[in-house]
Amino acid sequence: MTLHGADTPAGLLLAAGEGSRLGRPKATLELDGERLVDRGVRMLRDGGCSPVVVVAGAAQIEVIGAVVVPNPDWRDGMGSSLRAGLAALPPACPAVVVALVDQPLVTPAAVGRLVAAYEAGAGIAVATYGGAPRNPVLLSAEHFAGVAEAAVGDQGARGYLRAHPELVTPVPCDDVAAPDDIDTPEDMAAFNRRERR
Repeated sequence: MTLHGADTPAGLLLAAGEGSRLGRPKATLELDGERLVDRGVRMLRDGGCSPVVVVAGAAQIEVIGAVVVPNPDWRDGMGSSLRAGLAALPPACPAVVVALVDQPLVTPAAVGRLVAAYEAGAGIAVATYGGAPRNPVLLSAEHFAGVAEAAVGDQGARGYLRAHPELVTPVPCDDVAAPDDIDTPEDMAAFNRRERR
C-alpha cells in the first residue's frame, strides 16, 4: 500500500435530481438561509477537496467556488450523474470525494477523515454510521473507470464497492456527521426545526 503524499482529492457533489417527492430540485432548497448546493460545496472545500465539481440536471444552477457540469441524462438516475462527474474531473485528478446534495448533516470533518484515510494509503474510503456504509465516499483514480461502468440507474458507486469489499476502508463518522437525507417536505421541516435549535 503506497502513501499518496500531498495530492489533493477533488470534490464531487451530485445535485441533478428533481426532488419529485419534494416538488422542487433539492439543490435549490434553502436550509438556514443557504442553498443545499452551496452548503455541499462548502462542506467539500472545507473538508480539503479542490477543485469541487457539481453535477446539475433538473435545475440550472450557478455555484460560486465550483465547476458546474450539466448532466442531460439526469432522469436516468444517480448513476448517470456520477459518470458525468467523474468524466469532468481534471485529467491528473488523483482521487475524489463523492457527496450527495440532500445530506446536509454531512460535515467537513467527515470529508476530512476520508481525505486523511486516502493520505494514509486507502484507495477507497467510505463514511460509516453505526457501522453501515453510507456517504460520502472517496475513490482514488484507479477506481474511476470501474465505478463509472458499474454506475447504472439509481446506483452510484455501491455496486462497485459491494463487488470489491476488500478494497474498502470504512471510516466511522458517527461523532461528526449524520447521513439523514431530505426527500419530502416533512424532512425539510424537520431539518429547519433542528437548525433553529
